[in-house]
Amino acid sequence: MIRWKVYIDRARMYIGYIQFLMIGFVFLEAYKETIIGRLIFDNLLISIPILFFLFIGMSLFIGRLDTVFGFREEELRNSSSSNPVMRELLSKLDEMNHEIQALKKE
Repeated sequence: MIRWKVYIDRARMYIGYIQFLMIGFVFLEAYKETIIGRLIFDNLLISIPILFFLFIGMSLFIGRLDTVFGFREEELRNSSSSNPVMRELLSKLDEMNHEIQALKKE
């Protein structure tokens, strides 16, 4: 069961990429009859590379913001603190640190 959960978690990341692309296509399809939509669909050879590089640039910018402000680390810290196994590991680590400090004092 644990192995299956790991496989599902790994697959979820790739499915997220596919979902993002599908949302982009649905978004563009919804605006197909507007001026911007006609501009994009009439010039696909130009607009696809531009949209691709725009997506890469925005992803890098958002990733950089996340790195600077540490939103993901905070989310992971909160998630791991609610995990009972992780809490037990952290408490044992604290006990070991206290024992090491006590040994250093002796």
